[in-house]
Amino acid sequence: MAYNQLKTGAVLNYIILGLNAITGLVYTPFMLRMMGQSEYGIYALASSVIAYLSILDFGFGNAIIRYTAKYRADGKLNEQYSLFGLFTILYSLIGLICLVAGVIVVCNVDLIFGTTMSIIELKRTKIVLMLMVLNLGFSFPLSIWGGIITAYEEFVFLRVLQIFRIILSTIVMIALLYVGYKAIAMVVVSTIFNFFILGLNYIYAKNRISVKVSFKNLDWSLLKSISIYSFWIFLNIIMDRIYWSTGQFVLGAVSGTAAVAVFAVAITFVGIYMSYSTAISGVFLPRLTAIVCKPDCEKEVSDTFIRIGRIQFIPMSLILSGFIVFGHQFIMFWAGKEYEETFYITLLLFCVLFIPLIQNIGITVLQARNQMKFRSIVYFINAVASLLFQIPLAKFYGGIGCAIAISVALIIGQI
Repeated sequence: MAYNQLKTGAVLNYIILGLNAITGLVYTPFMLRMMGQSEYGIYALASSVIAYLSILDFGFGNAIIRYTAKYRADGKLNEQYSLFGLFTILYSLIGLICLVAGVIVVCNVDLIFGTTMSIIELKRTKIVLMLMVLNLGFSFPLSIWGGIITAYEEFVFLRVLQIFRIILSTIVMIALLYVGYKAIAMVVVSTIFNFFILGLNYIYAKNRISVKVSFKNLDWSLLKSISIYSFWIFLNIIMDRIYWSTGQFVLGAVSGTAAVAVFAVAITFVGIYMSYSTAISGVFLPRLTAIVCKPDCEKEVSDTFIRIGRIQFIPMSLILSGFIVFGHQFIMFWAGKEYEETFYITLLLFCVLFIPLIQNIGITVLQARNQMKFRSIVYFINAVASLLFQIPLAKFYGGIGCAIAISVALIIGQI
């Protein structure tokens, strides 16, 4: 049963990626034209700021999956329920911190972006940001249920729910854009769907898996072990945010919303590219955690690494070669001439990411073994160096400058 969930979950991941590609081909160019560069730039900029606030997860999302899977492998049921109570308290505090931090950011929008945005753009940015902050802050306490379902390897439910969300939310947003609504309406719709999905996760975990949350006999000593594990995951999350969200922020401060829009479209393509690699590796953390708990597991771990790496190589090489041949014409037709620079930014990042993405099951192995320390430190230093170089390069070369800084850091750190 668990193997079927794993295999079906991986297949559904690719279906989701295909749906994202199809809806993106139809929806994204429509959205760009209906919103305009300024409005889309506001939406992308606000999203990048929220991406930074989302790191307040502190890596606990992975910890829920790992420690739940470990307790399941050891047959410790009551300890699981106390663990869920502990995470509920932690995430409620994180949600409160997120709300406070978000309000501070909203209050300082004029100070940060006042030199590159008009008064109307600043006002709309504040509204969009505030809505996103509320969405994120109240989502944290409810997010544990998705992690629990993942740890129980109930991938089919999660992926079917995601398919439903992609299709329905895209239809609703196209309708809203068609009648004239823009960034604010998109954020409101996204928030509604988000809480609907979180609620269904809660119902499924309580009724299908029979999960209980206990606030009795909380093992606070476990918090130290969880915090050490999560800290190195947290550094890795910060690294990702610096690589993939800082460019929009920097360009918003030095170049304006049009440059943000061009770079944001490139980052959207990069996100899709990376997701084809993680479609398989993303479902293996519970399984690998159970494997590394066994004695003499080295060969099984190594065989898994090699097998998954070979599978990942196939879609990544096809996507890269296809983009090299057809990418420029596609972007010119799909997004318009004003987005031509998107092709060069995307191609540069695609080439640099190719080698790390066919081997990223290794990251899951390190998470399962609780051995993320060295990787996180090295990559975090590279990410910070990337940010420092993005600022001056963005002033002179715009989005291309940001992409060069990111690429050099990725080559040094991951290749």
